[in-house]
Amino acid sequence: MVLNLTSLAQSLTVLRESVEDFVRNGSTFSPLQQATFRSGIIQNFEISYELCWKAMKRWIEENVSPDVLFGSPRIELFRRAAENGLIDDVEKWMAFHQARNSTSHIYSADIAAEVYEATVRFVPEAEVVLQNLAIRNG
Repeated sequence: MVLNLTSLAQSLTVLRESVEDFVRNGSTFSPLQQATFRSGIIQNFEISYELCWKAMKRWIEENVSPDVLFGSPRIELFRRAAENGLIDDVEKWMAFHQARNSTSHIYSADIAAEVYEATVRFVPEAEVVLQNLAIRNG
């Protein structure tokens, strides 16, 4: 089965372009505009992260074994993804997972800043996943 990677590709494009725009122009924004823009970037990170791990999972189920990840924790998904050349570093992806989990608890500027920084690191890693999935896609 060929995976449809369109949503993942579109989400990553918007995320990358948003981060780039914020880096370029964020200093000209008011503090409220900066917080709002950062919140939007974090929201898109949540979506992109979810699409990434679900695409990895589907690829592994289709190409390794349909039951290999049944009931497994996320770290096992990332280990299998690394074994199959979809990602390079399991620990980086666990850090993205932790950042994603903390997005539901963003109640301080410090946590938002940490998640934003994780998002900046996530973008190139997720783009590699997309490339690797596209190469191996069906």
